[in-house]
Order: sequence, then structure tokens, then C-alpha cells
Amino acid sequence: MLELRLVRGSLLKKVLEAIKELVTDANFDCSSSGVSLQAMDSSHVALVALLLRFDGFEHFRCDRNRSMGMNINHVSKLLRCAANDDIITLKADDDSDTITFMFESPKQDKIADFEMKLMDIQNDHLGIPEAEYQAIVKMPSLEFARICKDLSSIGDTAMSWWD
Repeated sequence: MLELRLVRGSLLKKVLEAIKELVTDANFDCSSSGVSLQAMDSSHVALVALLLRFDGFEHFRCDRNRSMGMNINHVSKLLRCAANDDIITLKADDDSDTITFMFESPKQDKIADFEMKLMDIQNDHLGIPEAEYQAIVKMPSLEFARICKDLSSIGDTAMSWWD
């Protein structure tokens, strides 16, 4: 059984909205440590690596390791049905090929359930080498999403002007 409850559902919405410009289909790998995603963009230039640790959820239950393939655009569209302050709960039985998204208003006066069929996506996990970076960039997720969206409409090559 998999059951994840995220009180700040807007976080999940923003993260998936940002990566949907880069990644079409991806496996969400669930384990006792959290939920992770690793996928390459279609031109194999950008690697998206995401980790949502178990302690970031109000409730986290993952009885066994599980990989769930999903279309990121479909999940993003589904999450648009949730208000920014909604509590989001994801549920999946161990032998099921579906996942249920439940959106619950903070006052608990409105609950919406959506069920989505999971995909069988074959991909290799890539090792991300340990590296020391010359810079660490912190920015609002909406700004990052806007940049990703702008870059996707330009093409698949970009150069920085400060090199």
C-alpha cells in the first residue's frame, strides 16, 4: 500500500508544472525514504532529478518499493483541479495499475477523487556524480518554471552571455 498526504499541495503543483516542459513521461520511484523521479528531456541534454523526502509529508506510508510510470502533462492537468491550499493525498494498492489523487479543502467541505492509470515506462537510472559547483542559484519556483517554458520554445541549444 502506498499512501502519501501532502498538506501544502501547491508545492507538488509547482514542481510538476516546472518539469513538464522538460520531461514527458517519468517513473515516480517510491520507497521508505520518499518519492524520487529521474528523467532526461527528449534531446538528452537535461537530467531532471527530484526527491520528495518522507518527512516532507504529513502522512507517508510505503509498504514496498514501487515504481509508478506517469505522463507528467496528464498529472499536471489533473493537479490543476486542486486549489492551491488543498491537501493532496495519493493512494495506490500494491498490485494495482492505478493511482488515486484526492484533493481536500482545508475546511474539509470539499473532496475530489481522481483515478489515473499508471504506465509501464522503461528507463535506466543514471548515476549523478558528486560535484562541487561554483555557484548555487536560488530562485522562486514560478520564475524557474517561466525560464524552462521560455527555453523550450527557443530550441534545444542555449548559451550564456557571461562565459
